[in-house]
Amino acid sequence: MGISREQALDCFKSDDLIGIGMEADAVRRQLHPEGVVSYAMSHVVLLGCRGEEEVVAQTRSAEEMGATGVALVGRIVGGLVESTRLIAGLRDQFPDLWLQGFTAKQLTDLATESDQSLQDILATLGDAGLNSIGETAAAIPSETWANVHRAAHTLGMRTSARVVFGAGETFEVRLDQLETIRKLQEETGGFVALAPVSYHAEGGRELDETTAVEYLKTLAVARMYVDNIENVEADWTTQGLKVLQMGLRFGANDVGAVQVERTKGATEEELRRVIRDAGFRPAQREMGYRAMLVG
Repeated sequence: MGISREQALDCFKSDDLIGIGMEADAVRRQLHPEGVVSYAMSHVVLLGCRGEEEVVAQTRSAEEMGATGVALVGRIVGGLVESTRLIAGLRDQFPDLWLQGFTAKQLTDLATESDQSLQDILATLGDAGLNSIGETAAAIPSETWANVHRAAHTLGMRTSARVVFGAGETFEVRLDQLETIRKLQEETGGFVALAPVSYHAEGGRELDETTAVEYLKTLAVARMYVDNIENVEADWTTQGLKVLQMGLRFGANDVGAVQVERTKGATEEELRRVIRDAGFRPAQREMGYRAMLVG
């Protein structure tokens, strides 16, 4: 059983950052005594108004560059029939790739438009070849979010939970988000990973940026409070590699997905070096956490 709500609030208010990190690291060591930090190789395939041929071309390019999965991002033109046909076509051409796509809102909209339940929608897409559902950077746990993930878990589709913080919410609200995830995991056991991500506004912002201390403290609290999810991902896209490296001693055992066609940011070798320098062994995994591929 993870720490209590009162203990989590005390951690948020505490100045003992190192002590909090050590406690979270102890939970990480208990769950992952092997000393491995994992990552996946993936690629974002943009949808929007792109035709099926272009989507297939993007996916083929990703596979050739070493991706083990793709994240389908954007709106699929048309409804459930068109979405199912696209997924089935990709599965037919790329039988070994992990296919991730559709946000909670997109799936809810599809259910409404087709007058079907969320479970029926997900069953149809899963039968076509969809492995897991995606999330957007702004996604936070809500009733709609929970209903979608619950439906996926009921069908045996395991998912990841992303919680966004640092947008001016109180510590109590931050804990409400983590508690939603912990309770749903107690109910279904369907989450494979938890990813606390600090809020980042595009094109300027009125809020202060989330500090490294605030990020590390929230990462550690998430690891201790939601100890019924096996994996916790550290985020390097908004915090950078130095904070990422520290995060590996604050409860994280994974660094998320590396884009195979990255024009800026960290490369696979840079992330492997950061992991090694933190005292861990880097290992590439499948997108769905099913297996380690490369040590």
